[in-house]
Parts: sequence; C-alpha cells; structure tokens
Amino acid sequence: MSEWKPVCRVDDIPVLGARRVSRDTGLDVAVFRNDQGEVFALLDRCPHKGGPLSQGIVFGNRVACPLHNWTIGLADGQAQAPDEGCTPRFAVRVDDGVVCLRTDELAGHATDLTRPVAGPVCRKA
Repeated sequence: MSEWKPVCRVDDIPVLGARRVSRDTGLDVAVFRNDQGEVFALLDRCPHKGGPLSQGIVFGNRVACPLHNWTIGLADGQAQAPDEGCTPRFAVRVDDGVVCLRTDELAGHATDLTRPVAGPVCRKA
C-alpha cells in the first residue's frame, strides 16, 4: 500500500500557478493549481527542451512551457497537438487542504530523466 507525503497546503500554491517540490533523487516535481481549485503534479520538465513547467502559465487544465510555449496537459502530461511528447505525472491527493504525493513515486518515478544543458558546450580534445 502506498504512503502519502504531505508537501504543502493548497493555499501555498498560487491560483493559476505552481510550486516546486524537491526530491532526493531526480528533477523537482511541479505541483499546479488551476482556477477551479484542482491540483495536479508533473515532473518539472517540458518534453520538448526541458523547460521548467513550474514557471509556465497555467490555464484551464494545461500549462504553457515558458521556453517555447508548448502546451502540456496537467492531468496526463501530454503535449497538445501538433506537438508530441509527454511529461511524467505524479499521483496527487488533497486531505483537509494538504497536498500529498506518493512516497514511492517521489523516490523512484522518472528519476533517470535530466534537464538538457542549454548553450554551447566546451569539449576538451
């Protein structure tokens, strides 16, 4: 049976915004709140170029990546057509205004994914 870890209060997440949850291993998890009070969690990484989704604009049940404006579904992590790709999503539970994420997912879900390095790369011969 999965255990749930409290990560913040719903009120700590701005309406139409996000809050980052750091993990011991892997990239942060972005926890979003839309204008209907729904809460979602995705890996804080756009499937396109790795942009931080937590810095994107939330509208309805989607977030726009701040780098190239890709639209990602908050419920499933899917990029909206014509773009293709998917961001890993995390299970969320809200108990008495407290947002909880599954401990097994925080520890092991999508921990192998990294953020691409932007800019020129200096390689030694």
